[in-house]
Amino acid sequence: MTDALALKPASRNEGAKASSSTLADPRRASRLVLAVFLGPGLLIYGGLTAYPAVRTIYDSFFHIEGMEATFVGLANYAELMGDETFWVAVRNTFIWSFVAPFLDVATGLLLALALYAGVPFARFLRVAWFTPVLLSYVVVAILWMWIYNYDWGVLNALLRAVGLESLASSWLGDPKLALASLIVTHAWKWAGFNMVVCLAAIHSLPREVLEASELDNCGWGAKLRYVIIPMLRPTLLSLYILAFIGKMKIFDLVWIMTQGGPLWATETVSTYVYKRAFNWNTFDLGYPSAIATVWFLVVCASVLILNRVLGSKERLEY
Repeated sequence: MTDALALKPASRNEGAKASSSTLADPRRASRLVLAVFLGPGLLIYGGLTAYPAVRTIYDSFFHIEGMEATFVGLANYAELMGDETFWVAVRNTFIWSFVAPFLDVATGLLLALALYAGVPFARFLRVAWFTPVLLSYVVVAILWMWIYNYDWGVLNALLRAVGLESLASSWLGDPKLALASLIVTHAWKWAGFNMVVCLAAIHSLPREVLEASELDNCGWGAKLRYVIIPMLRPTLLSLYILAFIGKMKIFDLVWIMTQGGPLWATETVSTYVYKRAFNWNTFDLGYPSAIATVWFLVVCASVLILNRVLGSKERLEY
């Protein structure tokens, strides 16, 4: 009798634990609970992301003028193949997307290494280097337009002050320099973000490995090349892919600073889509939808290829 009474509280506690574990495990939640929590997010995603994407692909097969849509099949895609301006925009975007991330990630890594090495005024520099990330593209674009100004810009003023007046240029007005100038501006804005990520990754490295390299009289250059960078490779790869995706769809900075000029030198696919849809008064949304569809597929394929090519087959263990 006493044994049975003693077992009753235990069975109640086990039942309470089982019910609490059922509530805590989302895999055992009812469909109603899942619908309540997932429903709002799925509605927002479907209305603001999925539906516009599907509608863009659908519109690419039509010639749209106002409320009238005429089915044209693959005519928009055929016209796209012979569009010289589109191919110039593709070239500029690929240059920006494949080359500029190296500058972004390398700058962030160098800044992180400087802070890790304990440069003077490290706390101030950490805040100063990260501050551009907090600025909007509008502020950054206007600031660098002032810096690049030919007559009174800071950059040309410094060149003239040190006797290099021959190097003073119209940085945003010269077709040979405009794209590089925008790439430098974009790298300045995002170097602080890469710095924070790289610094966190460096601090998470095992101290035993770093101390062992110091005991072997490994200098900073050798330690960086053979120890730090190999262990940071997954982080650097992730930063490169994030930068690549962001630059494949770059619009804000280019539109504010150059609007794709001069002479299409800084035209990107995003700015060209906007011009064909809203700025050229062509009154046809089908053709820019075809451009957006093609570029969406190009971005997805490029990311998959980058993951396959740059991804490490052997997992680094430490």
